[in-house]
Amino acid sequence: MSVSHQGGCRCGKIRFEAVSDPVFTSYCHCDDCRRATGAPVAAYVGFDKQSVQWTGRPSTYGSPPVERLFCSACGAPLGYRDARIADRIYFLTGAMDDPEAYPPAKHGYAGKQLPWLKLDDDLPRFAATTEPRPEAEACG
Repeated sequence: MSVSHQGGCRCGKIRFEAVSDPVFTSYCHCDDCRRATGAPVAAYVGFDKQSVQWTGRPSTYGSPPVERLFCSACGAPLGYRDARIADRIYFLTGAMDDPEAYPPAKHGYAGKQLPWLKLDDDLPRFAATTEPRPEAEACG
């Protein structure tokens, strides 16, 4: 029996399914993720890219190495890919059909957390990225 993790945009034009277990969950407090989502903090769930199947094709924007994914019909942000971690894809937890199934396990860019945002938890907090990347910059 295969595992299925599904999600999509607001209007339903874009749907995705990962047929493997998540390999990553995290909050990200970086400026880029806040601006890309319009939220005070972003939460992501990551999967092996080869396990993801799409219905519809997401639009993209961004500057290499980070490519952000969104629906061109409703504008909903979906997640991102990072060329430095080419075998993974990261979806916004809010784009998942069952977001409660993907609680973040850590905080990235914790020093950039907005001072009025109170997240009382015992999760590890990283000064920068939570995933190893060459020349780590914004995201996750």
